[in-house]
Amino acid sequence: MSAGFQLGVIGSLALSVASSVAIVICNKALISTLGFPFATTLTSWHLMVTFCTLHVAHRLHFFEPKAIDGQTVILFGLLNGTSIGLLNLSLGFNSIGFYQMTKLAIIPFTVLLETIFLNKRFSESIKLSLLVLLLGVGIASITDLKLNMLGSILSGLAIATTCVGQILTNTIQKRLKVSSTQLLYQSAPYQAGILFATGPFVDQLLTDRSVFAHKYSAPVLGFIVLSCLIAVSVNFSTFLVIGTTSPVTYQVLGHLKTCLVLSFGYTLLHDPFTLRNILGILIAIFGMALYSYFSVREGKKKSANDALPVSQMADKEAEPLLATKDNNDTKKANGLSHDC
Repeated sequence: MSAGFQLGVIGSLALSVASSVAIVICNKALISTLGFPFATTLTSWHLMVTFCTLHVAHRLHFFEPKAIDGQTVILFGLLNGTSIGLLNLSLGFNSIGFYQMTKLAIIPFTVLLETIFLNKRFSESIKLSLLVLLLGVGIASITDLKLNMLGSILSGLAIATTCVGQILTNTIQKRLKVSSTQLLYQSAPYQAGILFATGPFVDQLLTDRSVFAHKYSAPVLGFIVLSCLIAVSVNFSTFLVIGTTSPVTYQVLGHLKTCLVLSFGYTLLHDPFTLRNILGILIAIFGMALYSYFSVREGKKKSANDALPVSQMADKEAEPLLATKDNNDTKKANGLSHDC
């Protein structure tokens, strides 16, 4: 893995964390302080502004769009738009604790889907670090677990569409060799379209208020514009992170954002904070550190194996012909450990 690529990955992770924390704080002020609760409609505006920004960037020759199969782009855009809508509905029809459980379930479900359909293998070390991470986030963020049938169904659909959408993001970028900017530029209009069409109805269902009847004061308009501008960075960095790493890494990063938002909420917005929150955040950070360590270590092993000279590969292929049965069994076991 080249130094330039590593710096690019670190930069995309940092951009994703910074922009996501910023937009959460901005939206919290918009929704809680200024009384603008129309989250789904706001998200459609985010995506429309993102597309317009990318279109201007294209016209200024900052990047060149790449043609992608129309059916793939439309289905991909609709799936991601539906995922966002279902997550908002899940939040509206469930308790905060059950909604947090929904978000936590995305990681193991993504691992399961990648294992079954993409034949991807996760080592025991990676699984352990993810378990520690989920435990920490659960302790820090889950408050109650009130269940209801409709809310559970919406949560299940939200988990499924979110996981499939993130896996498709990674798969499309790598198989079609398109950049995060090119894929976002192609799919943003469809994501924005489905949310723009359904957002006002979803928001009215959840809030009993109409986005069209809301009084748009100067502070509300200012925070909406600021939220849309930050969203350009959020959307871009999301596609960038998933394209350069993996859907699981992106979900791990998402839980880091959760911990940071809880911390910023306490320090900047003076939200209630308990010893349990602090303990959970520390456990989650430890789990993220373990995940990063094991991911980097296994990545280096894979890179070393991929970079093995042809002559050495030939020697290793010839070794079993001269080795005893015990040595063959040992080499096979080592080979399996690299695949995990």
